[in-house]
Amino acid sequence: MAEQRRWAQEGEPEEPGRRRVLAYLLAAPTLAVGVRLGVDSAGGESAEAVVPSPPQPENLLDLGDLQNLAAAPTSGLISVQVHADGTASFAVPRAEVGQGMTTAVAMMIAEEMDLPLAKIKVTLADARPELMMNQLTGGSNSMRSIYRPVRVAAAVARQRLVSTAAEQWGVAASELSTKDGVISYGSAKSATYGSLAKAAASAHVVAASARLKEPSEFTVIGTPQSRVDALAAVTGRKTFGMDLQVPDAKPTMVRRPPTINGTVVSVANAEAVRAMPGITDVATVRHGVAVRGETFGQCIDALRALEVNWGPGTVDKESDATVLAKLRKAALPLVVPPLLTKKVEAEFTFAFASNSPLEPDNAIADVRSDRAEIWSSLKVPIVAQREIATQLGLPQRAVTVHVVEGGGSFGRHLFHDVAAEAAEISQKMGKPVKLSWSRTDNFRQGRTHPMCISRVRATYALGNVLSYEQRHTSSRTDFGHGLGEVLTSTAAKLPVVGNPTFAQTIFQLTQSSPYHFGATTQLLNEVPLKFNTGSMRNIYSPNVACARELVVDRLAEKMGKDPVEFRREFVKDKRLRAVLDKAAEVGEWGRALPSGVAQGIALHAEYRGAVASLVEIDCRPETVNREVRDGVTGPRVTKALMVVDAGFAINPRGIEAQMMGGMNDAIAMALTSSLHIKDGIPLEGSWDNYFYTRQWNTPPELDVVVMGTTTGKPAGVGELGVAPAFGAIACAYARATGTMPTSFPINHGTLSFEPLPLEPSTPQSPTDGLDRAY
Repeated sequence: MAEQRRWAQEGEPEEPGRRRVLAYLLAAPTLAVGVRLGVDSAGGESAEAVVPSPPQPENLLDLGDLQNLAAAPTSGLISVQVHADGTASFAVPRAEVGQGMTTAVAMMIAEEMDLPLAKIKVTLADARPELMMNQLTGGSNSMRSIYRPVRVAAAVARQRLVSTAAEQWGVAASELSTKDGVISYGSAKSATYGSLAKAAASAHVVAASARLKEPSEFTVIGTPQSRVDALAAVTGRKTFGMDLQVPDAKPTMVRRPPTINGTVVSVANAEAVRAMPGITDVATVRHGVAVRGETFGQCIDALRALEVNWGPGTVDKESDATVLAKLRKAALPLVVPPLLTKKVEAEFTFAFASNSPLEPDNAIADVRSDRAEIWSSLKVPIVAQREIATQLGLPQRAVTVHVVEGGGSFGRHLFHDVAAEAAEISQKMGKPVKLSWSRTDNFRQGRTHPMCISRVRATYALGNVLSYEQRHTSSRTDFGHGLGEVLTSTAAKLPVVGNPTFAQTIFQLTQSSPYHFGATTQLLNEVPLKFNTGSMRNIYSPNVACARELVVDRLAEKMGKDPVEFRREFVKDKRLRAVLDKAAEVGEWGRALPSGVAQGIALHAEYRGAVASLVEIDCRPETVNREVRDGVTGPRVTKALMVVDAGFAINPRGIEAQMMGGMNDAIAMALTSSLHIKDGIPLEGSWDNYFYTRQWNTPPELDVVVMGTTTGKPAGVGELGVAPAFGAIACAYARATGTMPTSFPINHGTLSFEPLPLEPSTPQSPTDGLDRAY
């Protein structure tokens, strides 16, 4: 893949770095510093327009602000520790699932401590119930919430070490310097941090202070850094959940029903299966029959041999068509009549999509009569700990939950159902288990992004857009993973009226239009279907923004304006205008292209960031009809650009990676990847069936521009890029074909594979390893 990297240097941070900050020296054998987490948010700046739109709830208080408010009461309970070997460590109360969060945290500590990155160890904290709402990974909030607190703790640690050296040497602290973990008094004296760690420790909790570095002093933060775990990842030494080895925790798998959430009525041959080679146990669980054996291959053989009589599931009669009909019936009305104006109106359909991570769902559980220990990739471990304890009949303090790194998430690890199932199996078998779902389990019984429709009506007259209405109707999104508790805990601070549901509140706190389109309303309605759903990456925004940007292009066409100039005229925020201009410049907007090839552009603002995406798509017959083995072909994005304003970029290289991931997510959602529901279950049963963006479908040219500092505070970027990239691809397709797409993904109507059988629920293990290896 050809690619370019740019890190624009524009502007200076507005961080009040000269202000002294407070923290606490904690009682510990070596130096430990704790600090309060603060509320950290930044708003946008409005520009004038002929018919300005009033602020929407997301402009006033977004989901990340809400998470910070909920975390505030327990915000003092984090610490940076310095060890006798000269290293520093921090157990971050967030989850690492490939987003590079641990690298960014290590960079903050290295910066403020003047310590090499190689001497910083960032681990994932176990479930800590005392943190309450302060241990939840989601909403692109991690960097926004911990950027300043981690720096404060590290700065105070460095200051304490300097003060200790000054006391020992009888000199003024201001005469000492720090570099690479060494404190120096000119050329006369020097000492390593490790040699001072014990002397700098405090026997009691006492207040301390330090000065944060000015941005002009930064040598690590704001520079492009490779991930601290990159070498381990590419050499196979990185440990994910599937790699963990816990004594006596043997491979375990589950035979699952042919419908979503089906239950076991009876098992005819449990004893015979238990006698199969390597199998140690068979147990009926809530949604299947578990088998435990010496190897996963033996488990697959055993679960396939089971003879199970199944009870009904929760959505047995549903299909794509039945769900779509219910969504259309439940859609809220568009209310602004186009009496003396013209209008653009459209309805867009978005199919179910899979939340399956690349690493199969897995968990280890060791449940005893009086205690339990769990290992799993979890984004809300406190809720997992509490609910698993209740399930097992144990007090919460008797359940230890270890958060391990996960191989991807897509929102899947907000839920702890795999860990809970492992605990249930271990309790019933009385033995430790290493549970793994199969790929087919992931796709058919895992979490899905709900099918939804978005109806949009915009009215315009005399060169202005006078109203914009969007009615988004979705099958129910499950927020039972703990985010609902965050909303409840801070309900009085929400800028929403009435009595909205959790989903409606999250919708209002994440969705806003970046344009001055007069009277603007965006509303959500849900149909309570009992699919296993979840908030896949960027929740509602990809679908909402795709529909919006297609209508924006249509408005520009109706009003006789170029899509870029139209957006520039109506955009609300100077940061959005800047990324739009940069995208048009770098992407060579308007350059000559062959017939059937076109550009598309889209804007999005969320998580206090701003992003523009510009793509070129090839819809010529020779491309659309190209042959690809075991794939869905069709149009191809050949060139893509992401321009992002992240407020302040902690690690530009990490942001670049996030934007690339968002682009590939968007290509999949726009063109190829979706679930086909029939008789209450997805037909897709593997990654072979589910056409996420592959090498033959990713752009040969993908460019990312990270803008210079604008706010001095990091915005959320983990999810930021998906929505505008989706919109840009859809707009490019419309311009290349002359037809606005209204159903996504565009290739959803094509079923190009033979579905795997519903029973047994897991396919036979490959036995040759050759004809399937490609």
